[in-house]
Amino acid sequence: TSFLSYANQYTKPFNEISGVVTELQNALASAARVFELMDEPAIPEDGPEAVVLKDVDGNVALEHVSFSYQPERPLIEDLNLSVKPGQRVAIVGPTGCGKTTVINLLMRFYDVKSGSVRVEGRDIRDITRQSLRASYGMVLQETWLKAGTIRENIAYGRPEASEEEIIRAAKEAHAHSFIMRMPQGYDTVINEDGGNLSQGQKQLLCIARVMLCLPSMLILDEATSSIDTRTEIRVQKAFSRMMEGRTSFIVAHRLSTIREADVILVMRDGRIVEKGRHKELLRKNGFYAEIYNSQFAPSTGE
Repeated sequence: TSFLSYANQYTKPFNEISGVVTELQNALASAARVFELMDEPAIPEDGPEAVVLKDVDGNVALEHVSFSYQPERPLIEDLNLSVKPGQRVAIVGPTGCGKTTVINLLMRFYDVKSGSVRVEGRDIRDITRQSLRASYGMVLQETWLKAGTIRENIAYGRPEASEEEIIRAAKEAHAHSFIMRMPQGYDTVINEDGGNLSQGQKQLLCIARVMLCLPSMLILDEATSSIDTRTEIRVQKAFSRMMEGRTSFIVAHRLSTIREADVILVMRDGRIVEKGRHKELLRKNGFYAEIYNSQFAPSTGE
């Protein structure tokens, strides 16, 4: 015992120094990331001739679009797509094929290297970013909630909305029933990451938020792999209700959810390799059929 006490007496300062060095290394690594972010070029301001997008019907066109994050690694090349108002466009393909990049270009989080993205016939570089993005409603795989009441989270995009409008949006999103089971209903306070809600409940709240605003165009990342089957059915019903009459871009993970899409874009290495409806793509027995049959037995086909 005396030996251990003696050893601890002399090693304790070294352990403390080691802990300080570790904390210092962590701080330096964090500082490096902060300075890297600060060195990133600022998003350029809208040009003086940029117009506010109004009266959006949902006409979207990508014309000879090329884009890459790194010049030496081409990603999207000569991408062409014409979408009419109310059409449902599903984008499928393996990880890294460019699905998310297409969404980023539509929202103008990045500018195309060549070609153009047009909404209502106008190049989106001639439109204010705020009005362009306000024309889209987004429900993504990564849900985002703020610390506050359920009511405040649903009304985030329309804080002036009435109680009746908020409840109607929640009902249309199939969220009203679980909200009413919460301790204080719509006044229940949730934390920033929605930790006291299930993944399915968080997604339904995000759908209710979009249902309240109902912009002309939608971007949906319908990933539902982390929720149970019953909740998934409710989420898909909410998606279907929300998409009625609106131009929708759906990043598809489970191909069973896009059988009714007006057009399916099958992407591979930044290119659209196949385009069509579900049944005709299966009949081609190409890359889409290969992906589909990897999720379902061939006998379930159509």
